[in-house]
Amino acid sequence: MGAFEYTALDQGGRTRKGVAMGESAREVRVILKKQGLSLLTIQEVREKNQARKGGVFRGGRVSLADLTLATRQLATLVRAGLPLAEALEAVSRQSSQKRMRLLMLAVRTQVLEGQSFSSALAAYPHLFSDLYRETVASGEQTGKLENVLERLADYLENSRKLKQKVGLSMIYPMVVLVFALGVTVALLTFVVPEVAKVFADFDQDLPALTRGLISLSNFLRSYGWLVAVGLVLVWIGFGMMLRNRAARYQFHRFLLVIPLVRTLIRGLDAARFARTFGILSASGVPALEGMEISARVVVNLPMKRAVEMAAIKVREGGSIHMALNETDIFPPMLIHLVASGEASGNLSGMLERAAEAQEQEVETFVATLTGLMEPLLILMMGGVVVTIVVAILLPVFELNTLIK
Repeated sequence: MGAFEYTALDQGGRTRKGVAMGESAREVRVILKKQGLSLLTIQEVREKNQARKGGVFRGGRVSLADLTLATRQLATLVRAGLPLAEALEAVSRQSSQKRMRLLMLAVRTQVLEGQSFSSALAAYPHLFSDLYRETVASGEQTGKLENVLERLADYLENSRKLKQKVGLSMIYPMVVLVFALGVTVALLTFVVPEVAKVFADFDQDLPALTRGLISLSNFLRSYGWLVAVGLVLVWIGFGMMLRNRAARYQFHRFLLVIPLVRTLIRGLDAARFARTFGILSASGVPALEGMEISARVVVNLPMKRAVEMAAIKVREGGSIHMALNETDIFPPMLIHLVASGEASGNLSGMLERAAEAQEQEVETFVATLTGLMEPLLILMMGGVVVTIVVAILLPVFELNTLIK
């Protein structure tokens, strides 16, 4: 039985789109006709996927929340004893997102054709990461697919929560910063020029602070658009430069030198590495292969390179914790927990604890940083406004002094 995406007209003349199951397109036509629908177009999901370039599957994305929910549902259904093909169909029906429905049905079609679940997922590398596919493959080999899917769902959920916490923590400071810049530009562009007209009739020299403020205001009014265009061009050029791997490597290396940024990046990537390595180890993937796959989820290129070099040393017979320690880039706590895991034979458990510790450290660091940034930004905004007000009032005070 295959999955077919269709477009049809109901009895009221409204267009309806959906996905129907059937042995053939002809059978689906009969089913839809019994439902009072007049078929306009019909296409098998897998054929559509193969034909498209940059479409729903090839270039599209599935949200992390949708993938987490689908994985959790699959784990529950497989644990309940439902065959994988039926579980995929059930998840497709329960999904509210069209892209996820089509994806599950496309994977189901390949499973029904005799492919393994991991092989079917490999047809969509942009949607299912190396970690996801390799973990599923190990679950199929060991016969514990439901356990592996539950671990994957937990991993995806933890990743989503960490991203949300970091993202939400930065929203308020960014709003305050944008507001402060907007107020400053508005004052310099609209308020200061009106005040400068009043000072134009003064016979005495204006204070240096006032002259500087008026000069800055004139510059923004005359060349502000050039500054804006220049900033946009610099941003575009910077983005194009980072497409080059060598330039991106140097930039990532520079980020690891900045004190606060270094702490955040090291914590995030160390947590990603530990969480990924832990779930692979718990799923039965060999340690060396697990390190190589885990290196792919590390975003910072120098840290990614460090994991790859550590994997080479492990292949040559070294221990994991010593290989990671020699890179001199991973947090000491992670190294100690990995060493404990190797010594006790519970590497996956220690990696899980290391990931939790790093994630907690990142959350605490971000909360502390944003807690300090908020009052600092407010003080900076207040300082700018006070400076502008003082620059405007100084000539008035001097004039009053001369009159007295």
